[in-house]
Amino acid sequence: MTRVAEAGAPLNRARAAVLMLHGRGGDADGMLSLAEALAQSDVAWLAPEAVGRSWYPYSFLAPLADNEPHLSAALGTLTSLLERLAKEGVPPARVALLGFSQGACLALEYAARHAQRYAAVIGLSGGLIGPEGTSRAYAGSLQDSPVFLGCSDIDAHIPLARVRETTRVLTALGGAVEERIYPGMGHGINEDEVRQLRALLSRIAAPEARA
Repeated sequence: MTRVAEAGAPLNRARAAVLMLHGRGGDADGMLSLAEALAQSDVAWLAPEAVGRSWYPYSFLAPLADNEPHLSAALGTLTSLLERLAKEGVPPARVALLGFSQGACLALEYAARHAQRYAAVIGLSGGLIGPEGTSRAYAGSLQDSPVFLGCSDIDAHIPLARVRETTRVLTALGGAVEERIYPGMGHGINEDEVRQLRALLSRIAAPEARA
């Protein structure tokens, strides 16, 4: 069973919830430390932890079949968490998907495969999953969901071309995409991204934003 670390506001009074997905080798507690930096008192934070601290075994650029059945299981974890939140009164329109690195790839791929209105979709140093030339014939609509993509232009793990492709695909799916590329940053999260996410989460947790 997937461990889920939780922090922040209780679900019965949270204005929004954020599902936080760690990168390869990371853990749930590390993602909750990012929640502390984002400092949103009316948000519930839920951070699932992958078995072995990896959502799937190979690069996100590997053939999709190579990462099965782990990839499908990881996507299923998100479905289960969203179903749980909906039962507790927090529908997807009040849930943000936030991931870093491998977790960002998972969050972005999930949003593309299950396009609907989300409070936000946030990919920090990530992109859609699959090798070059993977079909991006996704169904549904993101219904103007805010999407934030932040990445370095020289990230050793995330090709810039894949970030650009992700922007194009999610925009075509109806996402309101903001892409920020940081020259020379490397693989990590910077202060500008933290500021941008604080502002975004403040908007989605505002009283008038509640569905």
